Amino acid sequence: MVRRIDVTGTDGVRLAAWEFADPPKERAEGERAGGVLLLHGLMGRASHWASTARWLTERHRAVGLDQRGHGRSEKPADGPYTREAYVADAEAAIEQLGLAPVTLVGHSMGALTAWQLAARRPDLVRALVICDMRASALGAASQREWEDWFTSWPVPFATLSDVRKWFGEDDPWVERPNPARGEFFAEVMAERADGWRPVFSRRQMLTSRATWVHDAHWEELAQVRCPTLVLRGLDGELGRAEAQEMVRVLPRGQYAEVADAGHLVHYDQPEGWRAAVEPFLEQLAEDTEDDREPVAP
Repeated sequence: MVRRIDVTGTDGVRLAAWEFADPPKERAEGERAGGVLLLHGLMGRASHWASTARWLTERHRAVGLDQRGHGRSEKPADGPYTREAYVADAEAAIEQLGLAPVTLVGHSMGALTAWQLAARRPDLVRALVICDMRASALGAASQREWEDWFTSWPVPFATLSDVRKWFGEDDPWVERPNPARGEFFAEVMAERADGWRPVFSRRQMLTSRATWVHDAHWEELAQVRCPTLVLRGLDGELGRAEAQEMVRVLPRGQYAEVADAGHLVHYDQPEGWRAAVEPFLEQLAEDTEDDREPVAP
C-alpha cells in the first residue's frame, strides 16, 4: 500500500510525500520512532524508489518525497529552486512526518540535499546513504551540456513506447541500450493533448541544477557526523577516486560500489543496490540495539 501525505515546505509550497506501507500502529516501549526518507535526484520522483521501498518496509518506515518542481509536488513558476529551499523542504518533511531520527537515502541531487541537511541539523539525521553524487564542482561546461541535451528532446512523444526507446536507445547520451533508463523517464512523463511531455519544467530543472554545479560541497560533507555510506555505480558519474576521498573526509564514512550500474544505480541494478545498502542499515540497527543495552552494575 502507498498513501499520499501532503507536507508544507518552505514558503508554503505543497509537497507530496508517499508512505510505502501502513505506518506502525504502535511501538514497543523504548523503541525509537525514526524512519527512512528517500530523496530522488533531478527530474526524478518518489515512485522511482518503489522497488527499494518493498524491502525497506520489512524493517523500516519508508517515505519518499516528491521534491519541489517534481512529481506531484507544487512547481512554483518563480521558485525558489535554491539549495536552501530543497534542504528546508526535507527538514520540514522529517518534522511534519515524525521521522526523526531519520536515515536519509539520497540519489544524485537528493544525496546532496541529504548531506547538507545532516550538516545543518544533525539532531534530525541518524545516518546517510549518498548515491552517485559528486562533492566537487562540475563547472559551467556541464550546465551548457545539459541545456543542449534538454533542447534535443523530441517532445512531445507520440507514445510511452517512444519515450522508452528514445531515452533507452536513441538519446545521444546513451552509450549502449539501457531499458532501465527508458523506464525511468517513462515514469516522469504525462499525457497531454499533443502527446507525452515531462511532468517537470526543463527550465526549472536547469535552475535547480545551477545552484550546485558551480560550487564544491566538501566543507559541508566534512561537517556530517553520522554514519554515511558513499555508494557509486561503476559506470556512474561519481568516480572511484572521488568517492573514496569523500569517505576519507567523512568522520564515519563507508564505501560501496555496484557493478554493471550507471548513474541510476537503484534503477539499473536493484539487486546489487540492495546488496550494498542493506548490510549498512542492518549494522546501523545492531549498533542502535547495542546502545540501548543497560550497563551492568
